[in-house]
Amino acid sequence: MIRAFLESWPLFRETYLAAWLIAVLLALVGVFVVARDQIFVGAAISQASTLGVALGLCLGAELAPEGSLWRSDHFLSVVAVAFAVVAALIAGRGGGVGRESREAVIGFIYLLGASATVLVISHSPHGLDQVQKLLASSVIGATGADVAVLGALTAVSGGFVLARCRPLVLLAMDPLMARAIGVSRLGDAAAAAWLGLVMGVTIRSAGMLYSFGCLVLPALIAKNLCRATLPMFVVAPAVAAVVAVGGFVAGNALDFNEAQLTVALMCALLGLAWAARALRRG
Repeated sequence: MIRAFLESWPLFRETYLAAWLIAVLLALVGVFVVARDQIFVGAAISQASTLGVALGLCLGAELAPEGSLWRSDHFLSVVAVAFAVVAALIAGRGGGVGRESREAVIGFIYLLGASATVLVISHSPHGLDQVQKLLASSVIGATGADVAVLGALTAVSGGFVLARCRPLVLLAMDPLMARAIGVSRLGDAAAAAWLGLVMGVTIRSAGMLYSFGCLVLPALIAKNLCRATLPMFVVAPAVAAVVAVGGFVAGNALDFNEAQLTVALMCALLGLAWAARALRRG
């Protein structure tokens, strides 16, 4: 199994590195999401980002000639990130006094993104193929530039967590207390914007299923293994890295979609963590 994987390394090196970086990056960000009990915000942002890609494809096909910047992957990546950031900021504003609940806002974003995406690309076979690829989660095709961007995002996220982990945990667990001790009101907006940026970038590289799975599953596993939130910032990325490496090695040997197999393995590990927790309590 390992030998077959090593033989494929020269051909798929960027794919593997991008997938593993995505797993670690999203697991770090996912701790904040899980600590705030906003798990499905990731799914809503993913759908919004997919809608951005669909709109970018259709606008490029209608308004720009073949080979222009407006029909390039770079343009689609920018649109995907922009839609993801806007969706994250809108979702972050829900739940205040006199406002709609955060769950209602997240549900609205998810359903709007899911329905509008299908309508936008319904008469575009090429666009339909692109969106289906995003939904199916195939990391094949990642480039060296993708690896560099993902590496930079992972380094920045890890450095920020290392430097500001305690205020970050307080902002996640008790926003009112965080503001009372001087954490800026811009903290929520900055966290939402960063989540949108990360999700928008990873959606373009790995698709919705893998991105959403890596965002929430390692953090949920860490939540069941840790007694406090702070250690989750170490446990979640470690779990994500180990399972992602194992999933891609096994997927290569067994001829499965590596991204989908990795998510399935994370689900199985979360089920075991829930069972172990129930046995401890029993």
